[in-house]
Amino acid sequence: MPSILTARNGNGAFGMRGAFLAAVSLAALPAEGPAHAATLNLLIWEAYIDEQILADWTAETGIKVRQTFYDSGDVRDEILADPNSNVDVVVTNENGARLYGKRGVIAALDQNNVPSLKDYAKSWASRCGGYGVPYLWGTMGILYRSDKITTPPTSWADMMKPAESLRGHIAMYDDHAEAFVAPLVLLGKSVNANDNETLKAAYELMKAQAPYVLTYDYVVTSVQNPDKGPDIHMALGYSGDQYTLNDKVASPGLWRYVVPKEGTLSWLDCISVSERSHNKALALQLVDYISNAENGARNAIKLNMPTASSAALALLPEDMRSNPEIYAAPEILAKSQFQEELTVQSVQARRRIISSLAQISDAR
Repeated sequence: MPSILTARNGNGAFGMRGAFLAAVSLAALPAEGPAHAATLNLLIWEAYIDEQILADWTAETGIKVRQTFYDSGDVRDEILADPNSNVDVVVTNENGARLYGKRGVIAALDQNNVPSLKDYAKSWASRCGGYGVPYLWGTMGILYRSDKITTPPTSWADMMKPAESLRGHIAMYDDHAEAFVAPLVLLGKSVNANDNETLKAAYELMKAQAPYVLTYDYVVTSVQNPDKGPDIHMALGYSGDQYTLNDKVASPGLWRYVVPKEGTLSWLDCISVSERSHNKALALQLVDYISNAENGARNAIKLNMPTASSAALALLPEDMRSNPEIYAAPEILAKSQFQEELTVQSVQARRRIISSLAQISDAR
């Protein structure tokens, strides 16, 4: 399904539909050399960085940062795979960092070119495969409107086998990896399942759920749609999304987040530099600036999300470090799975399933 992306710069904002148009928009940017570079292009989720950090960077260096937003991993990957896209810095998941690093799309990083890496434990840094700095991390779970759902969900079954009152009120997700977290965990399977039998069982659950799904667009995107947003009562999403949703609807505390009892995906995003960047030295400096202890802490506090930097963690207030909505409880993490690279056949099968669900939704 197509996705909505937004690109911002100092002159305003504009919207585009589809990964192809997003890639074209990036390719159309002037590829300036380091000697007179005025802009770095950052590919990132919407509302996923403290804007003041970027403003401070520009004030200190004179280099602007132009953000282009994606709203699914599939859209991000299509842009990254386009050799004509002028991406300088990208936030991707740990699997994407390793995969695109091995393909020569993302540059290798170490403490020599990004000194801030010294603040990250090896157990965290190694998950980016040597091709990124750990950015933010968290879990996947269920987002719900507390005014519409008064009893908090506790199981993935509350989403995958929903109550009749939720018919037409659920937002799912059309990403080939994350879309399968809920059904696979509910089935007691690996979120990285590749075999057709397991994927078929997941599809049966997803197909039975389809009449209850209002949209397969990422909830942060779809909640801003006036025709759909008010009717979304439950959604698949990431820890931290509740704060973004509450900000979008200007209603603090309305949206809440839970991790189901069966466990979930424990994700890590990495911030990386494109090997194709025409401004690689500046891009490395920006990554180091965003990743240092002070800015890592500022970013975590602004977004209400956990940092992987030991130095930044020490700067966070205690009430944030002890908040289970931000730092998942050990028993939750013990039941969580990490994302791994899927086979080509699995990715293709998952995308066919998502396409089938989209057709069911469109027909309805």
